Amino acid sequence: MGALRSPALLRTEVLAGLVVALALIPEAISFSIIAGVDPRVGLFASFTMAVSISFLGGRPAMISAATGAIALVIAPVMRDYGMDYLIATVLLGGGIQIVLGLVGVARLMRFIPRSVMVGFVNALAILIFLAQVPYLVDVPWLVYPMVAVGIAIMVGLPRVTKVIPAPLVAIVALTGFTILAALTVPNVGDEGDLPDSLPSLFIPDVPMTVETLKIIAPYALAMALVGLLESLLTAKLVDDITDTHSDKPREAWGQGASNVITGFFGGMGGCAMIGQTMINVKASGARTRISTFLAGVFLLVLVVGFGDVVAIIPMAALVAVMIMVSVGTFDWHSIQPATLRRMPKSETFVMASTVAVTVATHNLAIGVAIGVIVAMTLFARRVAHLTETNRELVEDTHGNATAHYRVTGELFFASSNDLYTQFEYADDPERVVIDLTHSHIWDASTVAALDAIVYKYHRKGKSVEIIGLNQTSADRHGRLSGHLPAS
Repeated sequence: MGALRSPALLRTEVLAGLVVALALIPEAISFSIIAGVDPRVGLFASFTMAVSISFLGGRPAMISAATGAIALVIAPVMRDYGMDYLIATVLLGGGIQIVLGLVGVARLMRFIPRSVMVGFVNALAILIFLAQVPYLVDVPWLVYPMVAVGIAIMVGLPRVTKVIPAPLVAIVALTGFTILAALTVPNVGDEGDLPDSLPSLFIPDVPMTVETLKIIAPYALAMALVGLLESLLTAKLVDDITDTHSDKPREAWGQGASNVITGFFGGMGGCAMIGQTMINVKASGARTRISTFLAGVFLLVLVVGFGDVVAIIPMAALVAVMIMVSVGTFDWHSIQPATLRRMPKSETFVMASTVAVTVATHNLAIGVAIGVIVAMTLFARRVAHLTETNRELVEDTHGNATAHYRVTGELFFASSNDLYTQFEYADDPERVVIDLTHSHIWDASTVAALDAIVYKYHRKGKSVEIIGLNQTSADRHGRLSGHLPAS
């Protein structure tokens, strides 16, 4: 590995891992509270996820740990059934992810349009910023200048030197100032108690029955899908930032394997953390698995071995880091007036829908799903209007007339539903030719529409010939024609 042979690159990876570990601590504690579990459950999950995914994952430098999305999904299990059922849910969810990864679910990523990805990134930036607001409300006035100083350090320091990550300098500087000035401001220790022992093996004590499966399966499936979606989208985002490719199928089953490992160590499960990944990749410049591995190791060392020191880190320092991550993550080019004027309105609407739903639900998976549905609907509507039907009356040498219809465009459910109304059934002569040379039959809806057209002509005693079908369309038409209920 190149980083191991280069002191400069290795330093970047080590310091990046340290910055991520420091930023992970309050978030892991917060997500533990959301899930209704002890803070150590979220912290241990972050440790096991980061360390295991550094070996198993398909996207170097991406950070996986306990996340808010997973916490929201599994919280009802903890509330209604307790810790053992929660861990059983995590184990089953990881198993489902492994299966989905092995069957190639990652290939579905290519169906997510660019406008949805832009909306995903912008919504993520907004959610990261909104997550910092509680730390800026009803706090001592000293918090505000401390946050401002932290932001100033991260803006100004890279212009002088990039040897040490600016977020790390901001955290150390503000922590040192807080200690020397004996300031009383909210700190990491206020978020919850830090563990003082290493994680141990945990086997959930649940009955191996169908009833248990009925309880945990819905939550495990939701956890698997949400985790995979966020992880694969994050991997794609890191691909774009670093101009490199990742192994998406490996990342999918690697997430599952990491969740299984996490479950057996009593962790709450997790997935890729987009905010922490942006700290690692964009703010700190990490590019390898070393930073991911060290983020997990540093996290455990800090909370177990140096818990007293970590507890006094002011939240203002971490808030400043996350605000800068939010600003750096947002795609500002996408909302510039020139871009909005140039971009098709449908693309802008898809992006805005993704942002609005994601921010409203605080769930990136739901926002992306709605964005994809909106994009598909608008695409189908747009393509449907590109279909044309032209009619021409042709007479042969004997004076017999033929109505020749030339259909141009893609024929599928959205366009073929209108096809039925494009023919002059009463006025056409006894012979009708429908030319589909410049068309393609995509689905059963089109075959049913053609059958309906032919049937209506036959009722009027007229014959219909369909010509010009390409091989695929001919096979589909031959297989379905006359066998559909609508016919």
